[in-house]
Amino acid sequence: MVRAMNSKQAWQAICVEDLFSILHAHANGLSETEAQLRLEQVGANRLPQSAPPSGWQILLRQFCSPLIYILGLAAVVSAVVGDFKDAGFIVAVLVINAAIGGYQEWQSDRSSRALQQLLKIRATVMRNGEVREVDAEALVPGDVVWLESGNRIPADIRLIHTHNLEVDESLLTGESLTVLKHASWLGDAATPLADRQNMVYAGSIVVRGRGRGLVVATATATTVGQLALDVMTTVGGKPPLLKRMERFSQVIAIAVLVAAVGIALLGIFKQGYSVAEMFMFAVALAVSAIPEGLPVALTVALAIATHRMAQRGVIVRHLPAVEGLGSCTLIASDKTGTLTCNELTVRTLCLPNGDEFEVTGEGYAPIGQIYFQGKAITPDNPDLDALARAAVLCNEADLHHHNHDWGWRGDPTDIALLSMAHKLGWNRETTLNHYPQINEIPFEPEHKFAATYHSTDGRVKVFVKGAPERVLQMCDGSPKVPSPGAIAQRLAEQGYRVLAFAEGMAAADLDAATVPPEPAHLHFLGFVGMIDPLRARVREAIATCHAAGIAVWMVTGDHPSTALAIARDLGLASTGSQVVTGSDLLEQSPTDLSRLIQSTCVFARIAPHQKLQLVNAARESGHFVAVTGDGVNDAPALRAANIGVAMGKAGTDVAREAAELVISDDNFATIVAGVEEGRIAYDNVRKVIYLLISTGAAEIVLIGLAVAQGLPLPLLPVQLLWLNLVTNGIQDVALAFEPGEGDALHRRPRSPREPIFNRLMIERTLIAALVIGGVSFGVFQWLLNAGWSIPTARNALLLLMVLFEIVQIGNSRSEVKSAFALSPLRNPILLVGTIVAFSLHLVMMHLPIGQALLSTAPVSLEIWGILIALSLTVMGAIESHKWMQFRWKR
Repeated sequence: MVRAMNSKQAWQAICVEDLFSILHAHANGLSETEAQLRLEQVGANRLPQSAPPSGWQILLRQFCSPLIYILGLAAVVSAVVGDFKDAGFIVAVLVINAAIGGYQEWQSDRSSRALQQLLKIRATVMRNGEVREVDAEALVPGDVVWLESGNRIPADIRLIHTHNLEVDESLLTGESLTVLKHASWLGDAATPLADRQNMVYAGSIVVRGRGRGLVVATATATTVGQLALDVMTTVGGKPPLLKRMERFSQVIAIAVLVAAVGIALLGIFKQGYSVAEMFMFAVALAVSAIPEGLPVALTVALAIATHRMAQRGVIVRHLPAVEGLGSCTLIASDKTGTLTCNELTVRTLCLPNGDEFEVTGEGYAPIGQIYFQGKAITPDNPDLDALARAAVLCNEADLHHHNHDWGWRGDPTDIALLSMAHKLGWNRETTLNHYPQINEIPFEPEHKFAATYHSTDGRVKVFVKGAPERVLQMCDGSPKVPSPGAIAQRLAEQGYRVLAFAEGMAAADLDAATVPPEPAHLHFLGFVGMIDPLRARVREAIATCHAAGIAVWMVTGDHPSTALAIARDLGLASTGSQVVTGSDLLEQSPTDLSRLIQSTCVFARIAPHQKLQLVNAARESGHFVAVTGDGVNDAPALRAANIGVAMGKAGTDVAREAAELVISDDNFATIVAGVEEGRIAYDNVRKVIYLLISTGAAEIVLIGLAVAQGLPLPLLPVQLLWLNLVTNGIQDVALAFEPGEGDALHRRPRSPREPIFNRLMIERTLIAALVIGGVSFGVFQWLLNAGWSIPTARNALLLLMVLFEIVQIGNSRSEVKSAFALSPLRNPILLVGTIVAFSLHLVMMHLPIGQALLSTAPVSLEIWGILIALSLTVMGAIESHKWMQFRWKR
């Protein structure tokens, strides 16, 4: 009953007196007996977790592919008719493929099982009238919980008392600024989560102050728990490669069936073959038509891309997602922590005389300079020194250098002010030694300012920071600029968080025991403008995405004005009318929403369920969607996207659990590297497919012509398997190591509806198949007519097919570039693989075991010369097609 009520109550709209009544709670806390009863009723306060897959489950998952099913059927058929060598070859391929893919997924899954970490914490509660620490998992609705700076919120809590309580809710709302909480505030049922001042939520962090509250929801009834459930139940979009390979495999299956039945009927009714003989032909045809080496080559290509991505900062959790970034047409990105640093940074200083200074650097580390009119200044400006001194004295944070790195603690605003002051040569510890603090007025929302009192030369000086309109009211005289309020407003409209600073004298007898009065008769020192800055190289990354034909959305829970300021910097929007808010989405029908997302790329004040709604709408409109994010609020959308990309350093475990890819350096710019590697991986998959299908189709042409002419089977099934799995199998795996051709980011993404086997590949495959199959058939027929025995003719034909495969490797290395333009040394693995494959066949021609297994034998130098010359015909044909394609595009 309590848990069901938790998920429906608008706790922010309930006064404290009614709150205790509804929850049957007491100001002195629950008794241990009552707490235990409630724990048995609602369960432990932990997030839901899916059981990790076993090794066998991961291994079996590698066999869930239509192409694997086709190969399995071919193995069964071969075994039924007694061709155990053929069946053994195919089974070996399936086992190797499963081992490679299973190992990759097991390794990734082992390092990502951390979904419950957000709630594995301790909590301070009152039980039986005594304050004690308990495991957060033991909390129940009605518990009275104490909160203080540094605590992670253990459950959803309705506050009943606060003192300067500020909470970082960015992991839930996307809001980069801390949120000031006030227990006496009351909202209504429609108040957005980010604006509920009397509520704190599981997973958030207390940045400053103290508080006390009643637990109103635990485990899956919390906001983060509901999001975790969404992650587990949301059906994710399939990566584009899986979709294309499924369609491709279906086409292969239909084509093999039609071809096998057609040729079998032709042989039975036209050539007079027996049903048994034509069944063997059909098996041989299936063996030649099905690219047995494709699963291994595809797995290896994706594994190679996984390694390359890891070197560039992109960690792959599921192999098929490797190519996903390269195929995506839209990246929907969170703002806080993804496009920006999630570290407030002072960007501008405005003095009373109107002079404005630019502050460089990113994040809290005090690395940067101060510029005036484009020139770096020296830290000896008296007005800037006065502003910096006030910033370090009216401050509660700590910024220190330790072990060659910077560390910090405290409120983000205060840390940003210390970083700015440090760039001007001011250090808080040293400054406090000269100006010892004797009293303070802490920040309160109704005051809108904070003040600290310091002794200096026998006098007491006060330093104030706060909202511009409030601080200006305390100042005497007029600043040297006509309208400081207008300056503050202009800075705010540019997306800055603006603070005003002032100083003055206080009563000389003021001490720590005296409650200080509100400061007055102050001297205005200037404005400080802060913003959560863009990450390094983000602008260039988004520009590169646009050049590559990829749309970029910014989807944030932040305020529209802040979102607009960031969007302007990124080149995503220029006016407020281009920003759509969550309240705007409430008014949209599905049809209107579909139209809206075609012309909008900046979304602000978006709730987690609305982000999921946007992702689903984009997918329905035909986009392949990649979603990036780091917070709990991003997790459902990450899971629903075709490709989910989580941040690795600052990202939550929930977000990483929901994603297929993880960015190790949390930089959106790294995604561009992922896009490039994804496109290279897809290119290599196409190259491998073209190589295998073209040579397999050539074997179909060869067998089909032989059947039509009433000739014996040109190649035995085991010889076909040798070609497809060993000689071609070594080379197609090596082809997967092909480096990029340098144009991956200079072309638009392929249409989501474009099959992997498109018109270009069909044309090339037909040309190669007709040339290789036709020439091979002609050679076989000529050898038989010349009096060669069938085994001897097959031996020469097998060697010719091996040579054709080697030449076809060169044709497959690029869809547009000539084989002569690509140095063999660009891919040394391919060069070595080709040599090894050819050497293996030479060995099998000369060793008794090879001669017995494959019916091979050595050939004369004259035959070698003729066969090498004939194998080059396919290169001439493909080079001609590439040249014609180039001329047509021009």
